Amino acid sequence: MKLSEWARQKNGLDCKTAHRLYRRRRFSRLLEQLPTGAILVHELPNKTSEAVLYALDSSSDQRGDLERQPERLRDFAVATAPHVVGEFMEVGSGLNGHYRKAVLKILGNPSFSEIVVERIDRLARFGADHVEAPKASNRELRKIKEQELNIDLVQDMVGVLISFCARLYAQRAVRNRAMRAMEAGRR
Repeated sequence: MKLSEWARQKNGLDCKTAHRLYRRRRFSRLLEQLPTGAILVHELPNKTSEAVLYALDSSSDQRGDLERQPERLRDFAVATAPHVVGEFMEVGSGLNGHYRKAVLKILGNPSFSEIVVERIDRLARFGADHVEAPKASNRELRKIKEQELNIDLVQDMVGVLISFCARLYAQRAVRNRAMRAMEAGRR
Protein backbone atom coordinates (compact mmCIF):
# COMPACT_ATOMS: atom_id res chain seq x y z
CA MET A 1 0.00 0.00 0.00
CA LYS A 2 1.31 3.46 -0.85
CA LEU A 3 2.30 5.75 2.00
CA SER A 4 -0.28 8.38 1.05
CA GLU A 5 -3.11 5.80 1.00
CA TRP A 6 -1.96 4.31 4.29
CA ALA A 7 -1.86 7.75 5.89
CA ARG A 8 -5.38 8.74 4.79
CA GLN A 9 -7.18 5.42 5.18
CA LYS A 10 -5.57 3.84 8.20
CA ASN A 11 -4.40 6.72 10.37
CA GLY A 12 -6.19 9.90 9.36
CA LEU A 13 -2.89 11.64 8.62
CA ASP A 14 -2.17 14.16 5.92
CA CYS A 15 0.14 12.92 3.13
CA LYS A 16 2.75 15.59 3.90
CA THR A 17 2.79 14.58 7.56
CA ALA A 18 3.33 10.94 6.58
CA HIS A 19 6.21 11.91 4.26
CA ARG A 20 7.77 14.05 6.98
CA LEU A 21 7.57 11.11 9.39
CA TYR A 22 9.14 8.88 6.74
CA ARG A 23 12.06 11.27 6.23
CA ARG A 24 12.63 11.41 10.00
CA ARG A 25 12.46 7.59 10.21
CA ARG A 26 9.64 7.59 12.76
CA PHE A 27 7.78 4.50 11.51
CA SER A 28 7.51 1.17 13.28
CA ARG A 29 6.52 -0.47 10.01
CA LEU A 30 8.64 -1.73 7.17
CA LEU A 31 8.79 0.89 4.42
CA GLU A 32 10.28 0.54 0.97
CA GLN A 33 11.02 3.26 -1.54
CA LEU A 34 10.75 2.14 -5.14
CA PRO A 35 13.05 3.47 -7.89
CA THR A 36 10.08 5.52 -9.13
CA GLY A 37 10.01 7.35 -5.79
CA ALA A 38 6.82 5.75 -4.50
CA ILE A 39 6.96 4.68 -0.86
CA LEU A 40 5.26 1.42 0.04
CA VAL A 41 4.08 0.52 3.54
CA HIS A 42 4.26 -3.17 4.34
CA GLU A 43 1.85 -4.50 6.92
CA LEU A 44 3.41 -5.87 10.07
CA PRO A 45 3.36 -9.64 10.31
CA ASN A 46 1.08 -11.19 12.88
CA LYS A 47 2.76 -10.96 16.22
CA THR A 48 3.96 -14.31 17.46
CA SER A 49 4.50 -14.82 21.11
CA GLU A 50 8.22 -15.61 21.06
CA ALA A 51 10.16 -14.31 24.03
CA VAL A 52 13.82 -14.01 24.82
CA LEU A 53 15.15 -13.84 28.39
CA TYR A 54 17.99 -11.49 29.33
CA ALA A 55 19.89 -11.70 32.62
CA LEU A 56 22.73 -9.40 33.67
CA ASP A 57 24.86 -8.90 36.74
CA SER A 58 27.49 -6.25 37.12
CA SER A 59 30.32 -8.37 38.49
CA SER A 60 31.53 -11.94 38.57
CA ASP A 61 31.13 -11.84 42.38
CA GLN A 62 27.38 -12.01 41.80
CA ARG A 63 27.60 -15.15 39.67
CA GLY A 64 25.14 -16.98 41.95
CA ASP A 65 22.44 -14.39 41.35
CA LEU A 66 23.18 -14.49 37.63
CA GLU A 67 22.51 -18.23 37.64
CA ARG A 68 19.21 -17.78 39.52
CA GLN A 69 17.93 -14.93 37.35
CA PRO A 70 16.99 -17.08 34.33
CA GLU A 71 14.92 -19.35 36.59
CA ARG A 72 12.90 -16.35 37.81
CA LEU A 73 12.56 -15.09 34.24
CA ARG A 74 11.41 -18.54 33.02
CA ASP A 75 8.80 -18.74 35.78
CA PHE A 76 7.48 -15.32 34.79
CA ALA A 77 7.47 -16.21 31.08
CA VAL A 78 5.57 -19.45 31.68
CA ALA A 79 2.96 -17.58 33.72
CA THR A 80 2.43 -15.01 30.97
CA ALA A 81 2.44 -17.72 28.25
CA PRO A 82 4.97 -16.65 25.63
CA HIS A 83 7.15 -19.28 23.98
CA VAL A 84 10.74 -18.79 25.17
CA VAL A 85 13.13 -19.15 22.23
CA GLY A 86 16.35 -17.92 23.79
CA GLU A 87 18.19 -17.01 26.97
CA PHE A 88 21.07 -14.58 27.22
CA MET A 89 23.25 -14.06 30.30
CA GLU A 90 26.03 -11.51 30.67
CA VAL A 91 28.36 -10.11 33.27
CA GLY A 92 28.90 -6.40 32.75
CA SER A 93 27.89 -2.90 33.67
CA GLY A 94 24.44 -1.55 32.97
CA LEU A 95 26.07 1.78 32.18
CA ASN A 96 27.82 0.83 28.96
CA GLY A 97 25.10 -1.00 27.05
CA HIS A 98 26.68 -0.25 23.68
CA TYR A 99 29.42 -2.80 24.34
CA ARG A 100 27.31 -5.74 25.50
CA LYS A 101 27.08 -8.31 22.73
CA ALA A 102 23.94 -10.08 23.95
CA VAL A 103 21.92 -6.84 24.09
CA LEU A 104 22.96 -6.00 20.55
CA LYS A 105 22.04 -9.53 19.37
CA ILE A 106 18.61 -9.29 21.00
CA LEU A 107 17.86 -5.83 19.65
CA GLY A 108 19.16 -6.78 16.21
CA ASN A 109 16.89 -9.82 15.88
CA PRO A 110 13.32 -8.74 14.99
CA SER A 111 11.92 -12.27 15.40
CA PHE A 112 11.78 -11.86 19.20
CA SER A 113 8.39 -10.33 20.00
CA GLU A 114 9.06 -9.98 23.74
CA ILE A 115 12.17 -9.27 25.77
CA VAL A 116 11.85 -10.35 29.41
CA VAL A 117 14.17 -8.75 31.98
CA GLU A 118 14.13 -8.69 35.75
CA ARG A 119 14.36 -4.90 35.94
CA ILE A 120 14.81 -2.23 33.29
CA ASP A 121 18.28 -1.41 34.61
CA ARG A 122 19.34 -4.93 33.62
CA LEU A 123 18.90 -3.90 30.01
CA ALA A 124 20.24 -0.36 30.30
CA ARG A 125 20.71 1.92 33.26
CA PHE A 126 20.87 5.13 31.24
CA GLY A 127 20.52 3.91 27.65
CA ALA A 128 17.00 4.98 26.81
CA ASP A 129 17.73 3.92 23.23
CA HIS A 130 17.89 0.28 24.36
CA VAL A 131 14.58 0.65 26.16
CA GLU A 132 12.87 2.41 23.23
CA ALA A 133 14.30 0.21 20.46
CA PRO A 134 11.92 -2.74 21.04
CA LYS A 135 8.90 -0.42 20.93
CA ALA A 136 9.99 1.00 17.58
CA SER A 137 9.96 -2.46 16.02
CA ASN A 138 6.60 -3.43 17.55
CA ARG A 139 8.13 -5.58 20.30
CA GLU A 140 7.35 -5.59 23.98
CA LEU A 141 9.78 -5.15 26.86
CA ARG A 142 8.50 -6.96 29.95
CA LYS A 143 9.96 -6.53 33.39
CA ILE A 144 9.12 -8.79 36.29
CA LYS A 145 9.93 -6.29 39.04
CA GLU A 146 8.59 -2.77 39.24
CA GLN A 147 10.64 -0.26 41.18
CA GLU A 148 9.66 3.08 42.56
CA LEU A 149 11.05 6.18 40.88
CA ASN A 150 12.95 7.33 43.97
CA ILE A 151 14.66 3.97 44.35
CA ASP A 152 15.59 4.00 40.66
CA LEU A 153 17.08 7.49 40.89
CA VAL A 154 19.12 6.61 43.96
CA GLN A 155 20.36 3.39 42.36
CA ASP A 156 21.26 5.24 39.16
CA MET A 157 23.26 7.80 41.12
CA VAL A 158 25.03 5.08 43.11
CA GLY A 159 25.83 3.27 39.86
CA VAL A 160 27.37 6.38 38.34
CA LEU A 161 29.45 7.02 41.45
CA ILE A 162 30.64 3.41 41.53
CA SER A 163 31.61 3.57 37.87
CA PHE A 164 33.58 6.80 38.27
CA CYS A 165 35.28 5.60 41.45
CA ALA A 166 36.25 2.31 39.80
CA ARG A 167 37.83 4.15 36.89
CA LEU A 168 39.63 6.58 39.19
CA TYR A 169 40.97 3.92 41.53
CA ALA A 170 41.88 1.62 38.65
CA GLN A 171 44.00 4.38 37.14
CA ARG A 172 45.64 5.02 40.49
CA ALA A 173 46.33 1.30 40.98
CA VAL A 174 47.92 1.03 37.54
CA ARG A 175 50.07 4.09 38.21
CA ASN A 176 51.17 2.69 41.60
CA ARG A 177 52.05 -0.68 40.06
CA ALA A 178 54.09 1.04 37.36
CA MET A 179 55.95 3.12 39.96
CA ARG A 180 56.73 0.00 42.04
CA ALA A 181 57.96 -1.81 38.93
CA MET A 182 60.22 1.12 38.01
CA GLU A 183 61.63 1.24 41.56
CA ALA A 184 62.23 -2.51 41.54
CA GLY A 185 64.05 -2.16 38.21
CA ARG A 186 66.38 0.50 39.61
CA ARG A 187 67.48 -1.72 42.52
